[in-house]
Amino acid sequence: MKPALPPSTSAKAREDVAGEDDARRRALLKKLLRGHTGKRFKRPRLRTVLLLINLVVLVLPLAGIAMLRIYESALIRQTESELVAQGTVISATYQALLQRLAAAHKTAGVADYGIPVEFPLPLRNDDGETFSPWRPRPLQLDLARDPILPKPPEPDAPNSPSDPLALEIGRLIEPILRTAQFTTLAGIRVVDFRGTIVASTFDRELRRSMLGFVEIARALRGEPVSTLRSRYDAGSGNRPPPPLASISRGTQVRVFVAVPIVIDSKVVGAVLLVRTPASLQQALLGKRTELLRGTLLLIAVVLALSLLTSFTISRPVRALIEQTRRAARGEQGAVVPLRRPGTYEIGELSDTIAVMAATLEARATYIRDFAAHVSHEFKTPLTAIQGSVELLREHGNAMSDDERSRFLNILADDSERLERLVQRLLELARADMTQPGDEHAAVRPTVIAVAERFRERGLPVHCDFAFDAEVPMAVETLDAVVATVLDNARQHAGPDVQVLVQVGLDDRPDTLKIDIVDDGIGITAANAPKIFEPFFTTGRPRGSTGLGLPIIRSLLAAHGGSIALVPAGRGAHFRIRLPHLALR
Repeated sequence: MKPALPPSTSAKAREDVAGEDDARRRALLKKLLRGHTGKRFKRPRLRTVLLLINLVVLVLPLAGIAMLRIYESALIRQTESELVAQGTVISATYQALLQRLAAAHKTAGVADYGIPVEFPLPLRNDDGETFSPWRPRPLQLDLARDPILPKPPEPDAPNSPSDPLALEIGRLIEPILRTAQFTTLAGIRVVDFRGTIVASTFDRELRRSMLGFVEIARALRGEPVSTLRSRYDAGSGNRPPPPLASISRGTQVRVFVAVPIVIDSKVVGAVLLVRTPASLQQALLGKRTELLRGTLLLIAVVLALSLLTSFTISRPVRALIEQTRRAARGEQGAVVPLRRPGTYEIGELSDTIAVMAATLEARATYIRDFAAHVSHEFKTPLTAIQGSVELLREHGNAMSDDERSRFLNILADDSERLERLVQRLLELARADMTQPGDEHAAVRPTVIAVAERFRERGLPVHCDFAFDAEVPMAVETLDAVVATVLDNARQHAGPDVQVLVQVGLDDRPDTLKIDIVDDGIGITAANAPKIFEPFFTTGRPRGSTGLGLPIIRSLLAAHGGSIALVPAGRGAHFRIRLPHLALR
């Protein structure tokens, strides 16, 4: 809190300190009111910050679920890719064995062996160019898109005899399949072109028919197939879910891949592979390092959100609360605009509170100073009245008529002075509380009427109208404003003074200016800053109260105008500014 001045401080020093405080408050108000709060960057709004935080909070769990689903699909596609690779190798092995055995048995070859492919790959494009011999098989399965078919049926009894050549090939490759199964963990069945199993990693399935399998039926037409099937029978109650089954569908399905065996556009057999993809629990355990990094990243995001909330909301609000607490304790100048308000709304709130605090401080200072001035102005006449009454009461009988008359004149003069003070104080109070209405005053006739009155009282007034308009105030108010300035010139400018009233446009086209210039003795540099202060006057012996200029300043401010003392080489130059309404 600003320390109080000691009682021994001179009046001049007190006035200087009060002037510095007033100047500081006025500078703060001007900066705030003309947009001092504008920054180089546009601050985000509070709702934007809250929306961003809520969206991030919403996205984090959704993103986690989405990542788990994407990762499950990746596991299934990884399994599909492995099965396709194994099936392609088994298909190539089957083709090679078929051609070698056909040559060893001296048959006519394999030209007439198998069934025609119903889905042949084109050998040429539309332009007649030969396709590349490379035939990569794109992965097809998507856990979020593809249906999960029911558990497949068991192989049926054969409908036709097995092909001897296919049985021979199956006898040769079955040991290889069973040995590879220990590493690949895939169940494998190889069927001939009739759909009969000729090799299998499952027991007691040889020579059984798999035509009831959709994958085999489609593969025997030459179509590569990948499907997802459930691991359990429909409606079965024996489904013990793995530990993470509640968030995983991948652990409840199996991947089926059927690879057709094609030689010279004939399907000679098919390979069916099945395997359960790795569970999410296994995958997460294998990626525990990456998961730990992701967890740390998630914690960092949460901390960043907390810091963002603190920086944009919590810290500015706490700083604002601390300023208001300091102001409540009576500290002057405690409330100022926050340097880092964070959001647009908090910045606007801070600026508004700073303006309000500066206004209240200025008003409190004004009331304190005004009360001191009123007390001083009333004290002098009251002291004189009190002294005259006491002398008349105690020595009235012994006084001569002239002495008694002199004291009575003192009582009358001081009472009249008090009456003028009370009247002017009421006028100042009304001026401070004035609310502009719908009245309009024409400038030219009003100024001419005032000038004519003062000419009759002996003050030469000349008028010059470069612009004519109406102003948003009552005729009586405009009359009082101009008359007060002219009366000041009549009382203080000296003898033989002449006054010029000029009406024209200000620098801004929407503002009218009224210049009142006299060629009198002027106003000293020491008195110039004080002439609009209440009770300041150099004409106190002539009965002046020093309230005339403060009253018209308040009246003009209430109507959106102002009055200022303009530097002049000779005499005094007052400039009144008012918004104008209509051109004449």
